[in-house]
Amino acid sequence: MNKKELERFKKVLLKKREDVITEISDITKDTLSKSQREASGDLSGYSFHMADQASDNYDREFSLNLASDNQKIIYAIDEALQRIKDKTYGKCLECSKAISLKRLRAVAYATLCISCQRKKESKTP
Repeated sequence: MNKKELERFKKVLLKKREDVITEISDITKDTLSKSQREASGDLSGYSFHMADQASDNYDREFSLNLASDNQKIIYAIDEALQRIKDKTYGKCLECSKAISLKRLRAVAYATLCISCQRKKESKTP
């Protein structure tokens, strides 16, 4: 991979990282900064119905799982940026063959070529 392509992928990764951080911030702001009562819009002194509480808990857990998944993406992006510095970006971590540009354009922080990714997914239950 030439220097120009590496620079372009670096810009893509930095932009994606910025977008994901913004998304995490929005999720946590909406989820963690409000009490359950505020989140539901019910500010009365009456207690919640159990079904409402369960629904609110599900929504909070779902949002926090999204934030956790996004954090994993940030780690993957940081690792890809480090591989750019190390001049190993674009090589499969499993077989050391080049990852196709088409795959890297789709998932700029990909660590495996298509073949190794398929093998990995077929092993996962």
